[in-house]
Amino acid sequence: MWLTLAALVVPLGLDTFAVAAALGISGLPRRDRLRVTLLFTAFETGMPLIGFLGGAAVGRAAGDAAELIAIAILIGLGAYILWPGAEAREDQRLRLLERTRGLAAIVLGISISLDELAIGFTIGLLRLPVPVVVVLIGAQAFLLTQLGLRLGARIGEGIREGAERLAGVALAGLGLVLLGERLMR
Repeated sequence: MWLTLAALVVPLGLDTFAVAAALGISGLPRRDRLRVTLLFTAFETGMPLIGFLGGAAVGRAAGDAAELIAIAILIGLGAYILWPGAEAREDQRLRLLERTRGLAAIVLGISISLDELAIGFTIGLLRLPVPVVVVLIGAQAFLLTQLGLRLGARIGEGIREGAERLAGVALAGLGLVLLGERLMR
């Protein structure tokens, strides 16, 4: 269970770092760092909860197939992150986030946090301990957003892209490992 939790949270951390680093690279003013960090933390913590509720409901209805659905979601999410063009869409959203406030920032935060929604859905399907997962996701979101924002101006674009790719590979890899375990039973 702990290995599965780490394998879910670490890729989210890499993705959070990559997104925050992109904002840092773009020159996000220092005064906006806390606002962006709190926004990221709220969405990265809240979206898995929403996904969990949906995943738990589908998991109850799907029965034994719930684990296979979770595996498919993980592999699909990893593939989406790695898919050409996904990065350009995220970069457009980030440029908007730099200037956005109020309700528009909330809508944009939701669009950036869809991977966390999928992870929450997976958590519900796999029946993982929600409080532990939420605390881990919230902590990584806060810490890695701050780190990404601060280092973003100092690191190159290649490192940010590498972190994003690594997150996609890790999520798809976790899905494949879970599939392998399922097939070995």
